[in-house]
Amino acid sequence: MKHQFGSLEVITGSMFCGKTEELIRRLRRATIAKQKVQVFKPIIDKRYAMGKVTSHSGNEFQAIPVSNSAEIMELLEKDTTVVGIDEAQFFDDGIVELIDQLADGGLRVIVTGLDMNFRGEPFGCMPTIIAKAEHVDKLNAICMVCGESACRTQRLVNGKPAHYDDPIVIVGASEMYEARCRHCHEVPRD
Repeated sequence: MKHQFGSLEVITGSMFCGKTEELIRRLRRATIAKQKVQVFKPIIDKRYAMGKVTSHSGNEFQAIPVSNSAEIMELLEKDTTVVGIDEAQFFDDGIVELIDQLADGGLRVIVTGLDMNFRGEPFGCMPTIIAKAEHVDKLNAICMVCGESACRTQRLVNGKPAHYDDPIVIVGASEMYEARCRHCHEVPRD
């Protein structure tokens, strides 16, 4: 079933806040409504199954791993009406134009991604994607230090906060990252 108008929905927040869980929930509902769904994820995200988006709680949905945004358009099937894009912060800048093109073409586009990197700074193209969206849900996790609401992702190296000058992109899960609140989030600069 084709949508009357295209749209962009963004699900964002820190790691462990339930972004992929919410994406999967929305995709399943679209499937129940007999809408044609395709999901794409960056090929560098190898934390779980390659051909699936998988939440930290183990829920999964079929996905196509791609190495860049142009591949999404090449692999998009003609009858698709809902496009899911997981971990958008890992894509090249072309993802923004692609998302606009899909939504302008009448597709429902649902995007997940970290809004901030481990430094607590805007992550890649996510600020632009968020600004262009009709609907944005920013989810929070629970701070692993104090138990308050967490909006940041803490990278750990040997159990200690990663240094500011460490590389921005290192794909990992609970062995390398924790959800933290603003107060407990640390990024040493020296």
